[in-house]
Amino acid sequence: MAASTRNLVRVLAGCQTLSLTAPCVSRVSHNAARQTYVRTYAAAAAAKAKPKAKKGEEDKEKKEKKQRVIDNTGRHKPIGFSAWEPTDDVYLLRFYPKPSHETGAAVDLLKEIQTLECTPSDQAVLVDLRLDMKLEKKRKVDPFVSTVQLPHPFKTETNKVIVFTETAEQTQLALANGAVHAGGVELVQKILDDEIQADFYVTVPEVLPKLVPLKNKLRKKFPKSKRGTVGVNIPKMLNLFKTGHEYLVERDCYIITEVATLDMPKEQILANIQAIVNDVSSHKPANYSPMINRMMLCSRTSEALLVKYEDLLPKPKEEGVL
Repeated sequence: MAASTRNLVRVLAGCQTLSLTAPCVSRVSHNAARQTYVRTYAAAAAAKAKPKAKKGEEDKEKKEKKQRVIDNTGRHKPIGFSAWEPTDDVYLLRFYPKPSHETGAAVDLLKEIQTLECTPSDQAVLVDLRLDMKLEKKRKVDPFVSTVQLPHPFKTETNKVIVFTETAEQTQLALANGAVHAGGVELVQKILDDEIQADFYVTVPEVLPKLVPLKNKLRKKFPKSKRGTVGVNIPKMLNLFKTGHEYLVERDCYIITEVATLDMPKEQILANIQAIVNDVSSHKPANYSPMINRMMLCSRTSEALLVKYEDLLPKPKEEGVL
């Protein structure tokens, strides 16, 4: 009897343990009322995405921001500087705007700097021009290479010129006017083999199609009508290119070229500068804005001087005046 009672107690204890450790499962009726949430405020309107600007428009906006000109007219001091001019003999250049000189005064200052620094007196004078290449709408002046006849040449050696001719008479005429070599298609292979070289290559129109193999060899020196190296007047072309001064547009809108030497008289330096300005201005129609919008002068050993170039620009012709 006692044994059966102990077994019953053990069974009841096991059942109690199972009831405590088993997970509790509750069943909810599907018919019970559910709590629903109602929004009592208006939803924020979705922000409209801005249409993406085209690449051309983005570049145009950036250029307009970069080209924004600050007008300091009537201000007691220019924007970004301490004053218009320094009051002391010793000052920091970055606190004052770069002074602008008359062309003649700039040449005098370059000569004075050369004397004070004891640098060579025959060093070259260089002109640095920034060009306005814009035309109407999206058109612009293409970068160009030009040769100008300076009124006072400063180079001691004449340029070497090779002339391509079609007839024996043209060959004799070219050699008589100072060509280092003259001839027909037989000169092509000699140039490719580096047997003969020159500073300029000119030709008559009839021979031009036969010079195609020289395009990769000569590159920018290859004869072109725009550069005046293709023509029928051989003496005129030789006269220009033997003593002519060549310059070109670099980085889309800059010209940096030699115009004289410091030991030349001031009047001759100014005359050469005027010749360069006139030739550069001729590459843009007169009814547009001036071709030049900044000019600087310097020598090989001096700083660059900002120059007032407005008086050098060609004057527009008045209507009705021949």
